[in-house]
Amino acid sequence: MKRREFLLAGTAAVLATPSVGQRAPLIKVYKTPTCGCCAAWVDHLISAGFRADTLDVGQEQLWSLKEQMKISDELSSCHTAVVGGYFVEGHVPAEDINRLLSEHPEGLGLTVPGMPMGSPGMDFSDEREPYETLLVGLDGTTSVFARHS
Repeated sequence: MKRREFLLAGTAAVLATPSVGQRAPLIKVYKTPTCGCCAAWVDHLISAGFRADTLDVGQEQLWSLKEQMKISDELSSCHTAVVGGYFVEGHVPAEDINRLLSEHPEGLGLTVPGMPMGSPGMDFSDEREPYETLLVGLDGTTSVFARHS
């Protein structure tokens, strides 16, 4: 690596790191009290630098929240979170949430429908399946935000 490339890479890394005194994003997570994969997903977020406010709620309250946020049954998963004015539904990787917060696309939020094996919080075995993180538009339509294999 040339000196110039090294300096540019170092500068980019510094700029991507939160400044001293800048707080990590706070994500509010709604989940049922007995869901282990939800707790593992929260641990994934904390490891990636997020601050998490976790609220244990009953199934009825959780589904009511999903309905209020316009998360259809087809797009739902086992937990729902809110960060930066967006919803985050299911086992969305922290890197996708960081990208969402930096790019600020027009939309309601991100979802990883279902509970794909190998996604954050569902990575408790060697089994892996490819999955997509979807961006939910203001009209409820979806587009692929990221692909994971």
